[in-house]
Amino acid sequence: MLTADQRPLPRTVRNWLVGARLKTLPVTLAPIAVGLGIAHSLGPLEGWRAVLTLLFALGFVLGTNFFNDYSDGVRGADDDRVGPVRLVGSGKASPRQVFRMGAALYALAAVTGVGLAVTVSWWLLALTALCGLGGWFYTGGSRPYGYWALGDVSIFVFHGIVAVCATAFIQLGHIPLLALGAAVPIGLLAGALLMTNNLRDLPTDAPAGKITLAVRLGDRQTRQIFVSRVCTAFATGLLLAFARPWALLVLAAVPFAVVPVRRVLAGARGSDLIPVLEHTCVLLLAFGTLLAIGLAL
Repeated sequence: MLTADQRPLPRTVRNWLVGARLKTLPVTLAPIAVGLGIAHSLGPLEGWRAVLTLLFALGFVLGTNFFNDYSDGVRGADDDRVGPVRLVGSGKASPRQVFRMGAALYALAAVTGVGLAVTVSWWLLALTALCGLGGWFYTGGSRPYGYWALGDVSIFVFHGIVAVCATAFIQLGHIPLLALGAAVPIGLLAGALLMTNNLRDLPTDAPAGKITLAVRLGDRQTRQIFVSRVCTAFATGLLLAFARPWALLVLAAVPFAVVPVRRVLAGARGSDLIPVLEHTCVLLLAFGTLLAIGLAL
């Protein structure tokens, strides 16, 4: 007989966990780690602020994942999908159920944002509104900007500049110049992650009316930009060593870049790009962790 910790999760629970896209959490954790590393180098960290920052980010990121699932599902963009299962497109959950899950997570993020605004700065109310609107209109509304080749800009801004700088601001009460510099490589690697996803979905996105940057550029240029983003992220990390010499620790993440870069250059397509997506997530997490440590030191 299986023990309690050996029993498989109920199918409905597994479905919701898959819908949350937990494997992509490095895109959330890495910038927060970097922001905390910068704050630690300039003053003591407040643990409760770090916890609220994490809840704020997770609420919006996971909520956006469900809203993305909902919007793409009702538009039919996930009807012929190569990658991981989507709840609405696969029929594992109704559009209303997925929408409600996204709304509940946004509510958590909004409450956390208000709490931070009251205790830290009222400017965080504007940040809360910006993240909510940016997340919803990525694939939601009548003219989602993610369908007009602006998703890459959004990822760079929200998962790079905003995430790193907001984390530092919540701890310090101001945004140090170092945070802006450190946000660049994180935003680039987050963009590389998105480009891997869009490269995989090239054959299905255009027919569904989803015009990503990959669709506009085509297969060959998309692969080149993926590699250039990874390389530029490391180059930017090296530049940060002029301000924080221990930032050179990011070089230890180079081995994590070998597999995704090699497979993209080798022409991996369709389901063969799923491992590339996973390796890019690991690269982002390793790079972000090492950069955070280097900046903290």
